[in-house]
Amino acid sequence: MQAFQKGVQATLKALGTKPDQGLSENQVEKSRQEHGKNVFVAEKKTSLAKKILLSLKDVATIILLIAAGISSVATYLEGSNNYFESLLVIGIVVINSALSIFQEGKAESSLAALKDLNKSQVKVLRDGQPELIDSDDVVVGDILLLENGRSIAADARLIEAVELQTEESALTGESLPVEKDAEATFEGDKDVDLGERVTMVYRGTTVVNGHGLAIVTAVGMATEMGKIASLLNNENSTPLTPLQRRLAQLGRNISYLAIISAIVVLTLGIAQGMDLKHIFLTAISLAVAIVPETLPVIVTMTLALGVQRIAKKHAIIRRLPAVETLGTTNVIASDKTGTLTQNKMTVRQVWQASQNQLSATADGITPEAEEVLSLAAMSTNVTVAEDEDGETRFDGLPTEVALVRAIDPIKSREDLLTEYPVVDQVPFNSTKKRMTTVHQRPDGGYIAITKGAFDVLAPMLAKGDVAEAEKVNQTFGRQALRVLTITKHVFDQLPEEPTQEFYESNLELVGLVGIIDPPRLESAAAVAQARQAGVKTVMITGDHVETASAIAREIGILQPGDKTLTGAELAQLSDAELDKNVKDYSVYARVTPTDKIRIIKSWQRQDATIAMTGDGVNDAPALKAANVGISMGQTGTDVARGASDIVLTDDNFATIISAIEEGRGVYVKVRKTINFLLSANISELIAILIAMILGWGSPLLPIHLLFINLVADGLPGFALSREPMLTNVMDKAPMPKNASLFSQGVGRQIALNASLFALVTLGAIWLGQNVAMGGIATSEEVGQTMAFVVLSLTSIIHVFNIRSEKSLFSIRYGANPSLVNMAILATLITIAVSVIPGVQGLFGLVGLSASHWLIIVLLTVVPTIILEILKKISPKLFQV
Repeated sequence: MQAFQKGVQATLKALGTKPDQGLSENQVEKSRQEHGKNVFVAEKKTSLAKKILLSLKDVATIILLIAAGISSVATYLEGSNNYFESLLVIGIVVINSALSIFQEGKAESSLAALKDLNKSQVKVLRDGQPELIDSDDVVVGDILLLENGRSIAADARLIEAVELQTEESALTGESLPVEKDAEATFEGDKDVDLGERVTMVYRGTTVVNGHGLAIVTAVGMATEMGKIASLLNNENSTPLTPLQRRLAQLGRNISYLAIISAIVVLTLGIAQGMDLKHIFLTAISLAVAIVPETLPVIVTMTLALGVQRIAKKHAIIRRLPAVETLGTTNVIASDKTGTLTQNKMTVRQVWQASQNQLSATADGITPEAEEVLSLAAMSTNVTVAEDEDGETRFDGLPTEVALVRAIDPIKSREDLLTEYPVVDQVPFNSTKKRMTTVHQRPDGGYIAITKGAFDVLAPMLAKGDVAEAEKVNQTFGRQALRVLTITKHVFDQLPEEPTQEFYESNLELVGLVGIIDPPRLESAAAVAQARQAGVKTVMITGDHVETASAIAREIGILQPGDKTLTGAELAQLSDAELDKNVKDYSVYARVTPTDKIRIIKSWQRQDATIAMTGDGVNDAPALKAANVGISMGQTGTDVARGASDIVLTDDNFATIISAIEEGRGVYVKVRKTINFLLSANISELIAILIAMILGWGSPLLPIHLLFINLVADGLPGFALSREPMLTNVMDKAPMPKNASLFSQGVGRQIALNASLFALVTLGAIWLGQNVAMGGIATSEEVGQTMAFVVLSLTSIIHVFNIRSEKSLFSIRYGANPSLVNMAILATLITIAVSVIPGVQGLFGLVGLSASHWLIIVLLTVVPTIILEILKKISPKLFQV
């Protein structure tokens, strides 16, 4: 038998606790040893060593390490002690790992600070005395003193409950308070839903009305929230992000290309009778040249800068790759309560009976609405106070708080009660479903105000148009508004022995109030922006389908033709049936944590990249199962934050759309980086292969190739990570999940660029080897020097070509000054290496004449001129 089914005395006896004494210190220690502390099992922190190993598992990083090894072997075979190339590549790997680990460490520190802000205390009875203790110190058998406004630290069986109601949305997703009853009984051993276990209160929920006593029956991982947290253990595997998969595939393709190219060069060299050692080193050099050494670190820098920009928009990125995953997201599955809505019940409509006047509070409070709301606000148990920041705080039932908030700008509850002091009250109870307060009127008479459900009070009305009220009630219901009926009984004298029957007799209908947890102001615009960007938003909530549908329809999630699905209906569907129809549903209501995972995985089987948002423990398993889990920093639970990839510090749904925009920008920059780096690398391959086929020998030395990759490509490439978005990425659909990095024209652009670069490089080789200029004789070294300078400068200039489909002259310097500065620096270093006599020898270069340099300048600008002409003719050819 479960705790909620047991009687009070049976529970007390089983746990050895007296309701008026609580536990002794010895009992507390014994219970802690037997049941453990009231904490969740913390996620085991990854050690620094493991973080380093994980950062080295990336395919591109592995290729770099192999390249460093090959370079070391080549250096050894040459009989040289210059391991500069190998050490430089290893240095790049170290920088890449350090950047990634540092960024994730910053995110962990931010989350630790958030967690500290959310620690709570709880009042318990020990040794007969009430004590205020940390929630972590609560043990099984403790007697909890439940008070309005207090959070509940553990699962507990109620001993007594006086008008007790708790808010359980973090656990169940239900936005309305749950009425509790310590004396309720349940049929046999039949299980019931969490939200219907009215004899229990649960960890992570809050008392919003009344008071009571309860005995703790479960702590830590044994609580209902702990059980949900344990579901996360089934979702331990973190799938590769779309970019990680694409980069891994790119790494494999580059590896294949490097091996094939090396074999071709070896074959050609042997066929041409070249020295075996020399041709072997050339083949290895070519293999190393194809690998874009700076790509991993540039990608990491781009992601890290994206994280910084998103942090300024109130989001903490816990895992670096989540930035780019957001960029490919095409489905957002959002919780409703507290995420899309304000989690604050608000008066939306007021109907005044005598004037038959319907008004929306958004348009202001009319005199008719003021009459209804004034009486309604007086008939509440809301307390109003100022918090430490001087802000007004309203404590009480959410629906009653809504009434007081609505009238507060016009009349405070204190002023109303000063004018109409309370003289008697009939509390609300779950049986009669109404509440009555009695007030003295300024003229000396009395007024009894009764509020409650329409179907309860309608038969009791003596005055008022009940038929019209019924129509208004139905209208409010279709809008998913919770309806309160406000009535009054005015009389001159209090009876000697007043009764509830007297107060609630001769009732006159005052009006109806429609209340709802409204959408966040920014939700509708954010959903619309997501739809324009090709991202579908669906609602997954534990709330009622009518309420969920109304909110979804209002903010644009539920479009004409879209369907809703309840948890009960979902249970009747097989996975195959759900997969077939999952795209038709925009609202999933009354679902469990397990249902949410089913929905997430169904979308994923449709090749969707799905982001899940939520704040409650009930959302945590789905947050971890999604491609990107997004939790709320302010209202979110520790479990939800721990399961997520991104934490919104402002709990703002619109921040997600800003993060998606940044993620798309990151993805575009990564594709531009690949375009930039591979254009040069592939051109090196083409130039070397063609030169060897033509019998010209190797046009570039290994040190030339590494220099081009690290300086000519690397320095400007680093600045690409700071490139602003020059086009509106939210006007396009997200990148398909299985699309290649070379799709949408990138591969075509790389082929065009590499062909042009190889062509001018081969031209430089031929001229240097065959045309004497400026008194300098032709030689293989002159050809290599000219090829090196031309390819280096052409690559540097190319960083401006790939920025936009528009002319490079249309982009102002201020858009990214670091890119211009890095390009200038790379150019100066290239020229310095080429002209300073002492440095030339280190790089196997020779001096050139002014005529050679004139030819170099002309060859260098040829690709840019051709690309500028093509951009003018067909700008779409250069869109990324």
